[in-house]
Amino acid sequence: MPILSSLSFVSSPLSPKLHDASIPLSFPRFNPQTRLGSLTLRFRNGAVASTVTGIEVGEDLPADYGDWIPKADPSCRRRAGILLHPTSFRGPYGIGDLGSEAFRFIDWLHLAGCSVWQVLPLVPPDGEGSPYSGQDANCGNTLLISLEELVNDGLLAEHELPQPIDADSVNYSIVASIKDSLITKAAKRLLSSDGELITQLEAFRRDPIISSWLEDSAYFAAIDDSLQTYSWYEWPEPLKNRHLAALEETYQSKKDFIDLFIAKQFLFQRQWQKIRNYAQLKGISIMGDMPIYVGYHSADVWANKKQFLLNRHGFPRLVSGVPPDAFSETGQLWGRFDF
Repeated sequence: MPILSSLSFVSSPLSPKLHDASIPLSFPRFNPQTRLGSLTLRFRNGAVASTVTGIEVGEDLPADYGDWIPKADPSCRRRAGILLHPTSFRGPYGIGDLGSEAFRFIDWLHLAGCSVWQVLPLVPPDGEGSPYSGQDANCGNTLLISLEELVNDGLLAEHELPQPIDADSVNYSIVASIKDSLITKAAKRLLSSDGELITQLEAFRRDPIISSWLEDSAYFAAIDDSLQTYSWYEWPEPLKNRHLAALEETYQSKKDFIDLFIAKQFLFQRQWQKIRNYAQLKGISIMGDMPIYVGYHSADVWANKKQFLLNRHGFPRLVSGVPPDAFSETGQLWGRFDF
């Protein structure tokens, strides 16, 4: 690569005055000189670099030319990815899960040159299957637990697995009738075991971040299971307002339910963490999605009333929505509760 002339320039935009005073190559004063070359660059971060010193016009650049150029930050590179919720994996029991198909998908992303896997919220969905208005923004959807992985963990036997079904879409009631009892059986076996898994479960319960929401979620689910009301607002006053004596009574009467609930959350988190670790090994970033709005009948609202715009009776003062626009003459009432 020969040098045509010595250069000195700054990578910042030219001023209007300089820009207007451009000089054509035919201008009589344009007379390249054979002298020592110098290339000075000023970068946006303020760094200044000079190179090509001591080289005359017509000489080749050195072999290490360009080594001084700042290298691109890999985290800022252009990336490609796929949005695919785990429920959409191929699954033998009417729903995708956190088993072998998830690992196979990560392998495919890696081979395809993708580096991002985007998922929807992994929380328990509402009655219509939406993960954006569920009963808990922290818990995992236990129907995503892989039964085959439970076999690998020794918590289920191969012969206990149900017959596969063929389904084009997820029917949560059918999926629950197939998987719930087996996941519960695996959780009971975990609680009665004395191996490495029970040690991991105990560490899971002690984790400061997880424990900040886990017991609230377990108590909410236990009370909801007992009372079967439309909303926590209909619960007796001591439970609705989380009186300590009422919560202690709940624990004594629903201890087995609470322990099973926590064990199932551990099994979910354990399988999900294995997938996250494998994705990291393959250079795949998982882009999660959060349910910004939570359902009114949720552990989140019940345990954190002060974080929501509720009146003194516990009803929402405002609900979310959008005004009329080109897509809807009447607007949309989402009915989600504001923070």
